[in-house]
Amino acid sequence: MTAMTEPASRKLTLGDIADVRAYERERDTFRPRMIELKRRRRVHLGTVVTFVFENRDTIRFQIQEMARVEKLITDEEIQTELDIYNPMVPEPGQVCATMFIELTSDDQMREWLPKLANVERSALLVLSNGDRVRGVLDAQHEQGLTREHVTAAVHYLRWDLTPDQVEAFAAGAVRLEIDHPAYLEAAELSETTHAELLADLVV
Repeated sequence: MTAMTEPASRKLTLGDIADVRAYERERDTFRPRMIELKRRRRVHLGTVVTFVFENRDTIRFQIQEMARVEKLITDEEIQTELDIYNPMVPEPGQVCATMFIELTSDDQMREWLPKLANVERSALLVLSNGDRVRGVLDAQHEQGLTREHVTAAVHYLRWDLTPDQVEAFAAGAVRLEIDHPAYLEAAELSETTHAELLADLVV
């Protein structure tokens, strides 16, 4: 009898991150591909909230760009970035997203950030079978970003789906929804975004 092996983790390792010089050589082709990938994985809800659903490639791009800007060259420095961002690489059965509250002025921030306190706990995926899967905050990021009476401009969320819910996701339209009392918004995922996220969910 052959022992079953666990599927390999999708998380990034040091070997996945090119050093700064090597990344410069690939950046002109890699960056446009990642911008287009993020476009396919971006969902706007209402006037000020946007979600970008992350995967292994988008997180690698984030780390490579961070290393480039901050001139991170040691394994220890890169490992710190991996530890910060790897939780946002979805494993099978998960989707992950960065939630942005997009405000362009001090007046908007003073108005919206208190009004939207706890909005980061109000994001749901509504599946074709009626299941409502609420996003959970990444614990590591939550400590630094979450406040009781005001929200931050960026949050990191994860949705964990059961096998039956993955089937329901695949079977029909999926809606992204915010049920915060001050910001009731919903949007159906486009076919393109739906396909991208279904690839995240399956092994």
